[in-house]
Amino acid sequence: MHPTSTTYRVHQCSKCPGDTEYYCISCPCDLCQKCKENHVKDLKTIDHDVVTHRDKINYIPTQEYCVRHPSKVYRKYCEPCQVSACNNCQKHRKHKKIHIRKAYKTKRQQHRETIHAIRNEALFYRPVLLTGIKADIKTCHTEFSLYQSEMLTKAHILRNIIDDVLYDLLNNVFCDFNFKHRCLKQKIEINRHIVSLQGYEHRYVQPDFTFSALQFLLFIKTAIPKIYFKLHTSQLSMTESLNKEDVMESLIAIQITERGNRRVGNQCLLKLTSGAEFHQSLTVTGIDGGCYHISCVTPDRVWVSDYTNNLILTNTTGVPLHHVEDSHSFSVGYGIYTVSSESELIYIDRNYNINKLSKDMKTTTKFIERKDSTLEPRCVYWSPSSGDLLVAMYKYRTGKVIRYNQSGQLKQTIPQDNTGRPNCITENNNGNVVVSDFRAVVVTDRGGRHRFSYTGHPSGSVLRPCGICTDALSHIMVCDDETNTVQMLDKDGQFLSHLLIRPSGIFFPRGLSYDIKTHRLWVGSRYNNTVVIYRYITRQDALRDLNPATADVMESLNKIPTTERENQCVLKMMSPPELLYSLTVTGVDGCYHISCVTPDRVWVSDYTKNLILINKSGDLLHRVEDSCGDLNGGRHTVNSESELIYIDSNYNIKKLSEDMKTTTTFIERTDYRWRPRCVYWSPTTGDLLVGIYNSWTGKVSRYNQSGQLTQTIPHDNTGLELYIEPNYIKENNNGDVVVSDTYRAVVVTERGGRHRFNYTGHPSGSELWPRGICTDALSHILVCDDKTKTVHMINKDGQFLSHLLTKSQKMGEPRGLSYDVKTHGVWVGSEDKNTVDIYRFINRQDAVTGKSES
Repeated sequence: MHPTSTTYRVHQCSKCPGDTEYYCISCPCDLCQKCKENHVKDLKTIDHDVVTHRDKINYIPTQEYCVRHPSKVYRKYCEPCQVSACNNCQKHRKHKKIHIRKAYKTKRQQHRETIHAIRNEALFYRPVLLTGIKADIKTCHTEFSLYQSEMLTKAHILRNIIDDVLYDLLNNVFCDFNFKHRCLKQKIEINRHIVSLQGYEHRYVQPDFTFSALQFLLFIKTAIPKIYFKLHTSQLSMTESLNKEDVMESLIAIQITERGNRRVGNQCLLKLTSGAEFHQSLTVTGIDGGCYHISCVTPDRVWVSDYTNNLILTNTTGVPLHHVEDSHSFSVGYGIYTVSSESELIYIDRNYNINKLSKDMKTTTKFIERKDSTLEPRCVYWSPSSGDLLVAMYKYRTGKVIRYNQSGQLKQTIPQDNTGRPNCITENNNGNVVVSDFRAVVVTDRGGRHRFSYTGHPSGSVLRPCGICTDALSHIMVCDDETNTVQMLDKDGQFLSHLLIRPSGIFFPRGLSYDIKTHRLWVGSRYNNTVVIYRYITRQDALRDLNPATADVMESLNKIPTTERENQCVLKMMSPPELLYSLTVTGVDGCYHISCVTPDRVWVSDYTKNLILINKSGDLLHRVEDSCGDLNGGRHTVNSESELIYIDSNYNIKKLSEDMKTTTTFIERTDYRWRPRCVYWSPTTGDLLVGIYNSWTGKVSRYNQSGQLTQTIPHDNTGLELYIEPNYIKENNNGDVVVSDTYRAVVVTERGGRHRFNYTGHPSGSELWPRGICTDALSHILVCDDKTKTVHMINKDGQFLSHLLTKSQKMGEPRGLSYDVKTHGVWVGSEDKNTVDIYRFINRQDAVTGKSES
């Protein structure tokens, strides 16, 4: 084949049809020049390592020739001189030299952060700054032109005044001084003449001469009128329209102010997203039972401590990199450490001194020594905005904040009258000092004046604040140990939102850290060794990929037939619900769970092993002897054949025939690490859903009608755990799996396992103690709340609709729920009473007239 006809394959950009020039090691993907710029600007990929293709293949095609030896190419790098050298350079022959390719890689690694800052910050700020500079230049030209015209006019007037003053001085003032000088000289001469005449008169004039010559001259002297010298200064006075003050103001009207480096406000560059978006999670090894406090060092490294302040440095894979041996061991995990701008760890040691660990983790120095034995440093924070170290001190129900400079010298003491026991401390962009106290977030201004205390949302609710941080937009984030949420406030203490509500994988958020480089939020979990990274801030001009990847949608196992749309046409809600029937149950101690069999028969169980079948009169029809006795949740269900499916005392799942004569083992327990806690037979799919538990984690398993495992839902689509302890379980008409988790949430996933939402009470983020649940023909979700003793109704998307039943009803404390698909009635079991109440809240309407049928 002719060489000119050979086909060459050119790498194409992964985002667009353009030719590739760069390569992202983190993704990985090929990028053209434009897509590379977008890639390093976008906060989703801001920390990715993007290199040129020549760096990717470890090859430097560009050869530079030696300046002293033009025929030779630079091959070596002289480390002492820090210059390139060829083999003929005698000056560097005895110096230590390395290959230039190795030197290039070393230098590039050393300046990686600088390169990253230029690519991601400087180049991003450049167009914004340039716009501002151009606007300032235009404004300066306009303002200077106005001042220039005015100053030229006033300068002309001032010049005329100065000329007049000089003329007056030369022609009047100086002339007067000259005239006065001549008069004085003449006076002296006259006095001398009089003295000579007086001597002449004494010598030659007769004594009897009555009118002597001297008297005559004296008479003449007194008769001469006095001469007054007047200074002619009338022309020195300025006109009223231009006095001296006006002249000075004209000269200083334009001032030059030293502004320092030009900066762009974060409000112009950043904005909030619609919600927190999962970015990454990591499981930390080397700590025990929770990530109580975290401090981000770089986008891929973080310091983590547990409830005993076991303090380690880890990367985003969870691998420990360093361990601090002498950190203080508080019993509840305070914010005892922070990271400086030089990536140094600053921490409180076991003697309450504040130490500093160098960036290379080789040198530990005592930064601030404890001198007052009555005060204990509880938490520290290095402020990137001021460069100061803030230390919250504690002394029996009172606290104060001490500010130190970068040299460890005391700068300020802020008495915290509103602070009791500080847990964590931070400083906002506006200079406010934010302290996480025992029951409040206490905020003071930089001078120490109390600004506000935040005690939860809504006002008056209980708040147990733990980790806190502030972001680039001056928001305050706080972990609430009462509601298991991360709450967001503005800089003035106004509640904005629940940024995270019982988030997957970290059901109990405890530690917080904000990365100012990537604008990501690191959240540590209280009871497991998990740290999850979220994005909730994006750039104003965040550029999307030209060819965005479609979201991975998990395929449905089977197409689910649903009658939801049909039900909406023939059914409608009633208000208020109507009590149809109430029955008293004997043989149980509280109606914790109920499973409706027919409109007049129901299975009822209590918190012990009692499981009985009764009719509407309360008569005992059957008792199951081997029911599990330590499950007070949804441990039984009824299938379409009216067979009872329940968990026995050995945690096997059994089936009791409709005639109650035959009991068979439907699903045998094989993995003894896991225990089934709740079961539900789905009338829409015919599957059996089982909620399983194993020491602070849970999962949902799906079995077909033959008892074969068809699906397991342990995690959401991000790989994070969904459940802590499933207690009740249901499947909605739209295929969603609804789980009442013992620890304060109703967790809903779609059929494929993708997490849809958590419901934690009304208003959003308030405390919920969920117990029995059910779904109705209109896909509503009903849940008993043991906190408020009410039954909540939410729609299929998790929006609160109403308190369907309140504690004002005679039902007592609602615990168990069962929905009868035949009569559309809801059976409510009472926890404190042995009663089951049947309510009707859905009515059938005529399809033609639209009127309700009684």
